This record gives sequence, structure tokens and C-alpha cells, in this order.
Amino acid sequence: MIITPQTIKALFTNFRQEFQGALTVAPSAWNQVAMMVPSSTRTNTYGFLGQFPQLREWVGERVIKDMAAQSYAIENKTYESTVGISRDDMEDDNLGIYSPMVQEMGRAAGVFPDENLVFPLFDKGFTTACYDGQNFFDTEHPVYANTDGTGSVTSVSNYTAGPTDGDGNPTNPRWYLLDMSRALKPFIYQRREAPNFTQMTGMTDEAVFMENQFRMGVRARGNGGFGLWQLAHACDLELTPDNFRTVYDRMRTVKADGGRPLGINPTLLVCPPELEKQAEQILKIDTLAGGGGNPNYNKADVLSTVWLG
Repeated sequence: MIITPQTIKALFTNFRQEFQGALTVAPSAWNQVAMMVPSSTRTNTYGFLGQFPQLREWVGERVIKDMAAQSYAIENKTYESTVGISRDDMEDDNLGIYSPMVQEMGRAAGVFPDENLVFPLFDKGFTTACYDGQNFFDTEHPVYANTDGTGSVTSVSNYTAGPTDGDGNPTNPRWYLLDMSRALKPFIYQRREAPNFTQMTGMTDEAVFMENQFRMGVRARGNGGFGLWQLAHACDLELTPDNFRTVYDRMRTVKADGGRPLGINPTLLVCPPELEKQAEQILKIDTLAGGGGNPNYNKADVLSTVWLG
């Protein structure tokens, strides 16, 4: 192949199309557990208020109530993936291997939010603070008697511990129950810049001159973070019908500052692949093995993912 600016442009136009096609069809599940928040700055700050007071009959003037306000910041990070194409391969028309490579690059970009930003939050939630200063999954989230963050404090848990090994690691595969029915979600995908295919194709580029390579890659900016801890519960106990129902009922009792019920409605059970069968038996079979109706039937959907830590 005779390398000219025209042939290079045509080649990389084809690569871009292959990248975009693979990105579009890549299997992704982040939006089942998180909300996407567009970002236009280096850092986004999220303000979380206590539960909005319930409505009251309007008699006389409005009654103004102060509310506790807390903030939580997520700083964007930059991500990249880059490969080189030998100029010799281009001259020798030996490019067959690069087409599937570009498609794999597109697939990796498509699952990037799942693999790098959102699902790692499940594991990080045990060691990373959320808006109230406690780890996202914690046994001591403070809930105050008054909506302004004053009064007596009650510790509320969104983590049910189970048996551990000698190093303190859970012996059972960990599973999670989420409420995904609300405008706010338990996790945040903060997107500053979606994955973007770029290339260095100029004959006078330094990489071509010094290393005999054309280069192409992907660049993205963003990060993941935590929303409302009240909408998620982690459990290290064995996944059984009774343990599922215990966690389900516990989530529904969670109250906001001021004592008002939050109306949590768990809708999604998230688990690793080894628990998928058990989860479906608990939630997706309407008749029990011994006969009779399944009280947990369709109480929640099931999401099994390899991206859980």
C-alpha cells in the first residue's frame, strides 16, 4: 500500500466507524444501579437535604422549617487507552488484526462506566464516606430527631454483616438490595466527557518520525460516587428467602431526619453470577417447591454482574 494522507484518512475513518459500532452495542448495566449526572467542571458538588417536611394544612402564615444541609463532592478523573499501528504494517497492507482490536477498544469504552466507575462503588462503599461522613455501607448512619439536624441521634444500618474468614473477609458471596424507583439513585455516574476515539495520523507526527507508528486511542473523563445510602443495603448473609425478606423489610422502615418514613421500596437485587440462580429462585418463581405461593415473587428484579468485586 502506498501511504498517502488520503489512504490514512480512509483507514482511520473506517476504524472510527468500527469503534463506534462496538461501543454502541457493548453490554452495559450501570444505568440499572446509578443515575448519570452531566458535568461541566473539574468537580461537582452535591447538596443533600434532610427529608422535605410533610405538607400541613395552611392556617395563617406559612411555617418555615430549617433543614440540615450536607454536601458531597466528586472530582472528575481522566482515562485513556492507546494502541500503535506500525507504519510498516500499513505499507505492507497487513492490517487484518487491527480491525478486531479497534472493535475491542470500542467494547471496552462501552463497558467503561460499569467496569471502572459504577460497580467498583459497591466494594468501595465499605471504606469510602458518603454525604453524612459515614462509609456508604455502614452500621452507624446518623438520623436526627429534627429535620434541621438537631436533637437525639439514632444510628441506622444499611449493612448486614455475616460470617468471616480468618482475615475478616465474608465467607458468603455478598449481595445487595437497591431502591431504583426514585429520582435520586444510590450511585452516581458523573460524566464529564464520554469515551472519544482520537488518532495521530499525520505523516509528520513525532511518533511516526521517531517510532515508526501511527497511534489511536480513547479518552474519557468522569467519575463515580455515592447518592443516598438509604436506597441501598449490603448483606453478607447467605442469600435465602428469609434473609432476603429481612433486608427487604428493614429497608422499608428507614426514616429521614425528623422521623418521617422515607417510603423506601426495594426494587433490585444485585449479585455476582454465582448467586444468580438462587436470586431467581427467590424472586422469579411464583410457586414454592412444596406447593403454595411464593411470598417473595416479583418483590424485586435481579441483576447479576461480573463487575462486582
